[in-house]
Amino acid sequence: MSATTAADPIGTYVRGHAFKLLIGGELCDAADGATLQTVDPSTGEALTSVPSAGAQDVARAYEAAAAAQPDWEDIGVEGRSEVFSRLAAAIQANEERLAALDAVDGGLPLAAARVDIKISLANIRDWPTLVRWHGGRTIPASPGNLHYTSYRPYGVVGKILAYNHPAMFAITRTLAALIAGNAVILKPAPQVPLSALALGEIARDVFPPGVFNVLTGGAEAGDAIVTHPAIKRIGFTGSVPTGLKIQQRAATAAVKHVSLELGGKNPMIVFPDADLDAAVDGAVSGMNFGVCAGQSCGSNSRNYVHGEIYDDFVSRVAERLEAMRVAPAYADDVDMGPLVTREHYQRVMGFVRSGNEEGARLVTGGDRPNGSTEDGGFFLRPTLFADVSPAMRVGREEIFGPVMAMASWDQTEEVIAAANDTELGLTASVWTQDLTTAHRVASRLQAGYVWVNDTGRHYWGTPFGGAKNSGLGREESTEEYESYMELKAVHVILRGRGG
Repeated sequence: MSATTAADPIGTYVRGHAFKLLIGGELCDAADGATLQTVDPSTGEALTSVPSAGAQDVARAYEAAAAAQPDWEDIGVEGRSEVFSRLAAAIQANEERLAALDAVDGGLPLAAARVDIKISLANIRDWPTLVRWHGGRTIPASPGNLHYTSYRPYGVVGKILAYNHPAMFAITRTLAALIAGNAVILKPAPQVPLSALALGEIARDVFPPGVFNVLTGGAEAGDAIVTHPAIKRIGFTGSVPTGLKIQQRAATAAVKHVSLELGGKNPMIVFPDADLDAAVDGAVSGMNFGVCAGQSCGSNSRNYVHGEIYDDFVSRVAERLEAMRVAPAYADDVDMGPLVTREHYQRVMGFVRSGNEEGARLVTGGDRPNGSTEDGGFFLRPTLFADVSPAMRVGREEIFGPVMAMASWDQTEEVIAAANDTELGLTASVWTQDLTTAHRVASRLQAGYVWVNDTGRHYWGTPFGGAKNSGLGREESTEEYESYMELKAVHVILRGRGG
């Protein structure tokens, strides 16, 4: 790989640094001393060891969070907004550190990781504005009396996250719960613990002790959070199988509110009148190659292109993919970094093999750059399969990697049916200059988030989330804020009103 490496992020931010859990405002090791090792996906080499929390640590974190939460609730939105301002300043002072940790630990190109931190900062500043005037309502349920609703936080919230945007998810996926008055126990994905632990160090100097807790670890820690009988609100971002297991396990402990932001096999439908240049740009950018090597639940990994423009479209996308520079995430001329782990790299390569075996046409990619070996990092060139049928695995299953599937279509009814022929329903996009076609098709697509002549971008303030097996609940909006509170109705019977 020909790439010039930027200043040494491992030596600056990892080597010699002792990463610790954050429990009750204290940085500490796991109670039993257990650790897990994290690996640099750009080299395949070990980075460092971090604490691996267990059930005892979850219990300690809950006790600290439960003790801190009432005072955190009592300071109100105004008080919590002031803390958010201090959090934004502290994260801004650590932007490069957090971004560099995501590059070396998660394989995000450094430029993309920096954008993630910028988005996080905007979210921190936006939440207080969005919720400042939020409240209950009065209801004329009976004459002469007072009936109203109010919101109260759950208390302690558990957040379990995916690995594809480590720092951004650790920050943004906790904000709604925090601004609503909850204390949080955060568990990042075990593959990418470093930026969340660094965030814990930052948060320690911002939040009252116990309001924000960070536990790294594997399945034991996650299960202990999910099954703790007093943690009544769980939020999870990740895979469908894990989401299903979380629902099942949570129900064994108590009645809980569980929100799930899960996978997607997201269709992009291109009509013959679409702006071809814009649609090609959308197909490439919407796959998130340059952000997280296609490891995104929102990537438009199924492309249905009208037969009149299909061959030209495939050719243009392939040309764009072949020009991408695949290199270590912290190189200074990288377009796409590695997959997150050796295990996941091998899983994605299994899909590439199945595409070839099942008769899809491999247009470009499907191999490592420049003949490198797996021991030199978990790299796969951006991959495009054409002429994909619905029966093929690459056309049906979520790959979660830099692999696109394309198919030609001629009849609108048929392409809508094909787009909806999946158990997933996170996002979709429609590309056409005809507004009637755009609205009609968008209304019939079974997805929670639909773009017209756009794809991949989130518009904060609008509810993001999926249909079918892609999840429950909505994020990035007032709907998310309300989901971290319980609604209470109060009825006041007014006596002697005339007296």
